[in-house]
Amino acid sequence: MVPNHDHDSKSGSQLPLSGITVIECASIVAGPLAAQFLGDMGAEVIKIEPPAGDLTRAIGPRKSEGMGSFFLNNNRNKKSVVLDLKVKEGLEVLKRMVGQSDVFLHSIRTSAADRLGLSYEDLRSINEAIVYCHVKGFSDKGSYAGKPAYDDIIQSLSGLAMLQEVVGGEPRYMPAIFADKTAAIHAAYATVLALFHRERTGEGQKVDVSMFETMVSFNMAEHLWGMTFEPPLGPMGYEPVSTAARRPFRTVDGYVSFLPYSDEQWRRFFELINRLDIVEDPRFATFSGRQQNVKMVWSEIAHQLTLRTNAEWVQLLESEDIPFAVLNSLEDLLTDPHLVETEFWQVAEHETEGLLRFPGAPFDMSRTPQRLDLLPPGLGRHTQDVLQRFGYSEQEIAGLIEQGATTLTP
Repeated sequence: MVPNHDHDSKSGSQLPLSGITVIECASIVAGPLAAQFLGDMGAEVIKIEPPAGDLTRAIGPRKSEGMGSFFLNNNRNKKSVVLDLKVKEGLEVLKRMVGQSDVFLHSIRTSAADRLGLSYEDLRSINEAIVYCHVKGFSDKGSYAGKPAYDDIIQSLSGLAMLQEVVGGEPRYMPAIFADKTAAIHAAYATVLALFHRERTGEGQKVDVSMFETMVSFNMAEHLWGMTFEPPLGPMGYEPVSTAARRPFRTVDGYVSFLPYSDEQWRRFFELINRLDIVEDPRFATFSGRQQNVKMVWSEIAHQLTLRTNAEWVQLLESEDIPFAVLNSLEDLLTDPHLVETEFWQVAEHETEGLLRFPGAPFDMSRTPQRLDLLPPGLGRHTQDVLQRFGYSEQEIAGLIEQGATTLTP
């Protein structure tokens, strides 16, 4: 796939966020990934980077300095502009850009943003219609306000790490940057909601997205359980998912994930393996019975699955509409037949890095499908073009370079 700079989709319609300009001042994952989602849907995302660049440029395998895989996976469909916000003139450039843009998305700590004159109140005085999205560790309203927050910290505070105790015997982190990525999704859709409100009313607004509150909300969807009620009807914790018995099951030659959920699926499975005695057991016959005897249920499933090979289970279950899967490794995903058939993986030629692979959109829009317009930029790749677009002459840009406010990439 070659990057296409025509924003018109196959149907002739513009992408949903075409015409929206986003100024991003964020690093690591949560903010940059949120801005990438907006760029994927057609927004012009201008990434403001310090002279040393986003920290993630130095993380992961790379062919060129400053183009690590970590950066590449969170910064497509963006333009890179170098501005030193510690220099007065660099800060003035940023504020001029915000004055002519739709969204300011940042992950600067509140106290630092206030010192720089980048609070919502400061920027609203420049652009009353601005949608101001602040991605942070904690809400400014509570006692954790302003504390440093990275993914491990949020996994710990939100209860996610402690949930792993039932599996590993001790608290563990999820082997993924869970809190950052979940907060990024919330930041992207909250920004779109604010833009939708502005479309109706003309009003901009401040959008605060905190990783801590995001992950507590995420965990409580099932785990609030008895504490949903006041007074409580039981403890927190959804036992069917918070037990060591819930795991991929061993077969004769591998592992499968398997879950006959409904009464009909449960009955059909045990009929297939000629165990009608289990179907008729009141502990297993109904959904409520299985909920009350969940550990016994998992134990019985585990035993049955050890009796056949992966291939035998695939042949037996594939046509029976019983939820199951043979386990994929991360490497297996590159050749997973479903992902190949849906053209999920996108490959594009980068001007300096050669062929790069990207995951596609996890959703499909029939009239405005996601497009890969801009590949992840080199540091400051678009500084001159963007500054000129915001009204700076070549002479003025030269002055900004001399003042240390910006640099140009060769």
